[in-house]
Amino acid sequence: MSDVVIAQKAPYAVDVEAGKTYFWCACGRSANQPFCDGSHQGTELLPMKHTAESSKTLYFCGCKKTAKAPLCDGTHNGI
Repeated sequence: MSDVVIAQKAPYAVDVEAGKTYFWCACGRSANQPFCDGSHQGTELLPMKHTAESSKTLYFCGCKKTAKAPLCDGTHNGI
């Protein structure tokens, strides 16, 4: 069971804090999107660590198919 679940077909806008570490959900199963809540247990998928370089709004991928993980690259537009 390691199929990625599309959480939503749009990015999640998140105001991040400089120096803070975030764990992006790569499996799509988390109830705490776009971040990991451990729902990947039992799959081969793992969350991706992202440390914010500055305080600003980032757009985390919701479709889980981005080539620029964990950030959105617009892939959801073709789904």
